[in-house]
Amino acid sequence: MSTTHEQGELDIQLGQRVEGHPSREAGLDRLRRFIPRAGAAYAQARNFDLGPLDRSNVSALSPIIRHRLVLEEEVLRETLAVHSLEAAEKFVQEVIWRSYFKGWLEHHPRVWSNYERERDDLIARLAHDGALRADFENAVDGKTGLACFDAWAQELIETGYLHNHARMWFASIWIYTLRLPWALGADFFLRHLLDGDPASNTASWRWVCGLHTPGKTYLARASNIARFTRGRFRPEGKLATTAPPIDEPSIGPVEPLVSPPSLPSGEPFALLITEEDCHPESLDLPAAPCTILGVSDVGQWSPLGRGDRARAFARGAVEDALDRSKAFFAIRPALLESGRPELDLLARMRAQGLRTVVTAHAPVGPTADWLGRVGPGWNDAGLRLIEIRRPYDSLIWPHASRGFFPLKKKIPDFMRTLGFA
Repeated sequence: MSTTHEQGELDIQLGQRVEGHPSREAGLDRLRRFIPRAGAAYAQARNFDLGPLDRSNVSALSPIIRHRLVLEEEVLRETLAVHSLEAAEKFVQEVIWRSYFKGWLEHHPRVWSNYERERDDLIARLAHDGALRADFENAVDGKTGLACFDAWAQELIETGYLHNHARMWFASIWIYTLRLPWALGADFFLRHLLDGDPASNTASWRWVCGLHTPGKTYLARASNIARFTRGRFRPEGKLATTAPPIDEPSIGPVEPLVSPPSLPSGEPFALLITEEDCHPESLDLPAAPCTILGVSDVGQWSPLGRGDRARAFARGAVEDALDRSKAFFAIRPALLESGRPELDLLARMRAQGLRTVVTAHAPVGPTADWLGRVGPGWNDAGLRLIEIRRPYDSLIWPHASRGFFPLKKKIPDFMRTLGFA
């Protein structure tokens, strides 16, 4: 399961907890420290969940990459400058998995809307279904009596992170042992994960319950948990022994990617930074923006609210991007903090006589939902919204409409196109 906080300072020493203040500088430092282990060492040890105090066997970069404080291309470039593609194959694949899931959801946006509808219906049901509410609260509070599951639930809330393997075990136990609806579990993850990505999270939960790859489910086994937690947990005889696939409404046909409009040369514009892309310095802009504005935690991440750590991490990522933008573009940026940031943006645009808002493309998810809602209002007010898709996404997403493994075969070609191999 791919991805794969008011916090204290980010401890970038490998082997420590994954939490703290998000910044590009800290992310690059973590990347440099991890790179020597991105080859055989990672491949051999990556599946072990050593506990929240020891992440020395994984990169712990997913929260940084998710908000694009450090770009996927940078991670791949630095990795392949030290290791061959063959040696670093497992780590490179993990980076590509995140890109695949984003591209897949762009091709299947109805999956996201179906999930939102099912999630909202289930959350409404909690108010009058006492049995479901009790089972749900025991699960999210870590009070099920299953030691491994309860520890992971508490770790998620306390740190905003879970090891990739633990995410799969957790989801399987949630669905097949506790018999809870998968959409409530996906919502729990998305509310609290620092690297909570709508595409990776939704597709991964669907994969566990046999929806992403129809009929192919994932069953957590006690022996597997014991082995890969090095005996920390041994839930023998306590887990479901079958994992029947789950049905869902039609997800519709594969939808083609829509080419974003281009910005006419010479037209003044405002640059909008969201938590989806916090590296504005590298965007392919036709000129310097006239003003830079940032928004954080827009859109509905859940009717139950977003966890404090995840919200603070996203805000910190945007603030870090704004700080770097000030130096790079020599413009004083502003974080829009009102309850209606779209109205604040509109007022600032009018005050400066600007008619165009440019932002990095927001993939399917809450931020894209928000832009979809406020965009028509901006259009009515004479403003135009232009989203810029990065070349990296345009390279990989067209190949992400089906399963991962056909795309996996193209990884060497992708690396050659990017100039990394």
